[in-house]
Amino acid sequence: MQGLRKPLKLNFPSEIPLAWSQLSHQKIRFLVAVSGISFANILIFMQLGFRAAMFDGVTRVPENIQGDLFLVNRGSRFLGNQSFPKNQLYRVSAIDGIAAAKPFYYTQTSWINPQTQEVADVTVIAFNPAQPVMTLPEVNQQLDQIEQPDTVLFDRKSLASLGPVAEVFNRGEVVFTNAANRRVWVGGLFSLGSSLFKRGHIVTSDLNYLRLFGQESAANIQAGILTLEPGADRHQILQRLQSLLPDDVQVLNHAEFIALENNYWSKQPAGVIFNFGTVMGFVVGVIIVYQVLYSDVNDHLPEYATLKAIGYSDRQLLGVVFQEALILGVFGFLPGFGCSLALYGLLGNLTRIAVLMRPDVALQVFVLTLIMCLVSAAIAVRKLQSADPADVF
Repeated sequence: MQGLRKPLKLNFPSEIPLAWSQLSHQKIRFLVAVSGISFANILIFMQLGFRAAMFDGVTRVPENIQGDLFLVNRGSRFLGNQSFPKNQLYRVSAIDGIAAAKPFYYTQTSWINPQTQEVADVTVIAFNPAQPVMTLPEVNQQLDQIEQPDTVLFDRKSLASLGPVAEVFNRGEVVFTNAANRRVWVGGLFSLGSSLFKRGHIVTSDLNYLRLFGQESAANIQAGILTLEPGADRHQILQRLQSLLPDDVQVLNHAEFIALENNYWSKQPAGVIFNFGTVMGFVVGVIIVYQVLYSDVNDHLPEYATLKAIGYSDRQLLGVVFQEALILGVFGFLPGFGCSLALYGLLGNLTRIAVLMRPDVALQVFVLTLIMCLVSAAIAVRKLQSADPADVF
């Protein structure tokens, strides 16, 4: 009897089989628990995937603009929201250390689907072909095309509502339609991608932009792109820019230029909805795992009381329940990850919006899954306090 009173020291490897035995003893319950966690994972994956697609899409244009400093209207909440006079760009181009000051036009206009004649919105990107500003090789290789009057390059990853432009062009047929109530021809294709807020893009020259929107449109630009000379003193140039530019024009670096988009769209209802959906998926997972662990602890309460009687401490028994939670988390994450990967691919094909499984999103969901299971275990282990050896002996 004295040997029974001596506490047993359990190391981590010896506790894992006990936790696994508890779960695998009732296989149906275990499979139901894994399915529930996988479902919660899919909910979280889809919400985070949509959120990532939204933010990846809205920053795709500024990410593909090459420059060292960017001038925008101080009131701009996102690219294209406000413009400023083009002559401000000419003023700063004479500053020592600035190699080039390039105008950038960016707006939305109407686009006629050449097949159905339905009207949709398209985003127009324009610049001087002699001063290219984009990092996309396909665009830079076709600058001679946009120099032609009323000619545009079309984004082959645009949504289907803009029409089967890429398919018709690839067949060697001439593609023409109306943009901003003016006849335009498609002179080439490039790949940029659509988003939840941008159906597609066309790229053209500054002269064609003037033809589309009139003489007054060329007097204002949505961004000024500055390229600095090698070795130029950035701090000194910033001071000169701030002294020359009016208060309604601000200077941004590339990271701040991209953040301008993120900061705006993340506060829109869609961003809030996706965040709320992620929280709901987390709550669903907590409830499912809690029910499984609570039922398991309740069903095996006499066994836990017996373990207490032979020397197991409350801490060791709690460790068993937490290990069960981690096992459920890992087993539930794997099928949830696989199903979400397939759904991402399906949605990408159906919508033409890139919904990619990003490593940071996968890691984020895995960590959330483990936290979800541990929170559930922390709630369920309160039942262990009622495991009294006196009830057994």
